[in-house]
Amino acid sequence: MVPDSKEAIDQKNPAYLKLYEILKEQIIHGAYASGQRLPSKRALAEERGVSVITAQHALDLLSQEGYVTTRERSGTYVSFSQESGAYTGSGEKEPSHHHTAASVPENHFPMSVLARHMRRVLSDENIRILERAPSGGSMALRAALSAYLKRAKQIDVPAERIVIGAGAEYLYGLIVTMLGRRRVYAVEHPSYEKIARVYRANDVVVEPLPLGQRGIDTAALQRSEATVLHVTPYRSFPTGITADASKRHEYLRWADRPDRYMIEDDYSSEFSLSGKPEDTLFAMSTRQNVIYINTFSKTIAPSVRIGYMLLPESLMPLYRERVGFYACAVPVFEQLVLSSLLNSGDFERHIRRIRRMLNRSPAPS
Repeated sequence: MVPDSKEAIDQKNPAYLKLYEILKEQIIHGAYASGQRLPSKRALAEERGVSVITAQHALDLLSQEGYVTTRERSGTYVSFSQESGAYTGSGEKEPSHHHTAASVPENHFPMSVLARHMRRVLSDENIRILERAPSGGSMALRAALSAYLKRAKQIDVPAERIVIGAGAEYLYGLIVTMLGRRRVYAVEHPSYEKIARVYRANDVVVEPLPLGQRGIDTAALQRSEATVLHVTPYRSFPTGITADASKRHEYLRWADRPDRYMIEDDYSSEFSLSGKPEDTLFAMSTRQNVIYINTFSKTIAPSVRIGYMLLPESLMPLYRERVGFYACAVPVFEQLVLSSLLNSGDFERHIRRIRRMLNRSPAPS
């Protein structure tokens, strides 16, 4: 059913996000067909009882994510399509969805803030920091992450389905052990070189799939023999390409078959300059076959070797059977410091500060 009111939208969201969600759902469900012109911002404002600025902001968000494209002196048209590889924008070439690499200096997290939380954990937790963490990680950190993801990324996942690991590369290895080595693992090409190297080191076949301007090339994806697809929808490294809305739905359609899985690598999406959290495949999927991975090496410091993965409920029995006995390799002290940062709001304040800094920075020529 296509939403046609604001009732299903979180009332805590600003008006422009409510309107964005309504229009996005209408586009996805075909109320506005691919290539169709949307009402003008003034018409939308009058129809929905919002300001013209609010309507423009909602249209801007839809444009940023590839749902619509604006044609000069013509209007705003739907560019989203459920057909693989289709694009209905105004230009002859596909649009380039590159996100300029965020020029965030390493070791940028305020040391005074980090030191304060370290002292607090040493003082309050005392001997607890010497205890051995459960295999999935400290429940304090997993609970803090669950609350943070719901606040900041609109991902609703219980703490029990969050697994803490010593960085993304360690988690890749756990995934191979969990899903099995008799599979073909497809990766973006080019992509962060260690992804393919870690998979090969775990004795699995790796299939590189070429990237186009909007994400993995459609024809290559359709020909692929892989049953596991590793993607970086937000700002793939080193190309900087971000998968637009049509491409993300294409990935989900690829995974809409038995015994297929996707690994969503969401590295550095916290520094997106969009007016809303980046949509994740994990939250969009209805098949319970997307594994989400993120780390804190970009948002705090490269030396913070703490990563986490979110598992769908359907994979929990397999996780417990095949990798649930592994000891957590991240020291409890570090996990408690990170949970303190998340619970206090200091981590999110830092993210907002960096975003403001990036917004003020001149665009690269």
